[in-house]
Amino acid sequence: MAKKSVIAREAKKAKLVAKYAEKRKQLKEEGNWEELDKLPRNSNPIRLHNRCQLTGRPKGYMRDFGLCRVKFREMALSGKIPGITKASW
Repeated sequence: MAKKSVIAREAKKAKLVAKYAEKRKQLKEEGNWEELDKLPRNSNPIRLHNRCQLTGRPKGYMRDFGLCRVKFREMALSGKIPGITKASW
């Protein structure tokens, strides 16, 4: 599991992105790059990183499910994800 501080930092970034989204969009349309530079760096959505919702793991993230590969496999094998079965042929 990821450190709590890292998970909290990502949540803080997500709040900043949501807060400044409209203002960033407006400034980009106007082409006002000086004002855009004055906004906080972490308000840029490119700085967000997808993380597992259960563990906060940043790598092996599956976007469709919001989980890392480890938790996805555990949940799929225990039948907690509807419609997912282990392949066999």
